Amino acid sequence: MCNLYTARRTGSEIAQLFDAATPSFTFDGDRDFYPKSLAPVIVQQSGARRVEQMRWGFPPPASARAPVTNVRNLASPFWRSALADAARRCLVPVTQFCEWEGEKGAKIKRWFSVPSLPVFAFAGIWRPTSEGAAFAFLTCEPNPLVAAIHPKAMPVILQPDDYARWLAADDAGGQALAHPFPSQLMAVI
Repeated sequence: MCNLYTARRTGSEIAQLFDAATPSFTFDGDRDFYPKSLAPVIVQQSGARRVEQMRWGFPPPASARAPVTNVRNLASPFWRSALADAARRCLVPVTQFCEWEGEKGAKIKRWFSVPSLPVFAFAGIWRPTSEGAAFAFLTCEPNPLVAAIHPKAMPVILQPDDYARWLAADDAGGQALAHPFPSQLMAVI
């Protein structure tokens, strides 16, 4: 599962690219994001988009120890309420994401990008916690490009035309967007 990504744009640039209000926090865009990192996400409330800073990883269920960063089983009761509520959806701005390749002890990073979209978005969900808002992003079956390196899953990458739909659609309409992004539109480094 994807546990490393970048968003190499400033908070102001992200706001402009996603038609959102300028964030109230400073983000210089020079960061790698791992689970538990604070990262910019786009939320929509009352029809207006805002850039918020949230922690990557939902608090885990009682049976787990680490925060849950990737949403794989969309039918799970753990995710059902967040997925059903369009107000709990977000866009996670990304410039590239990483999957590891190779044998344990000799793994190398493989970075995936969308060359036609210098900044793209994962379909995310968020929730309030006692320590501030937390987010995770949806995953789906991998496309052939990602599957060659990581055959289990890939993040749900949204087409720009689907951003508004993801942020506002009913449950079924939102989940219909959880499918692999076309391989031919991606590159691996």
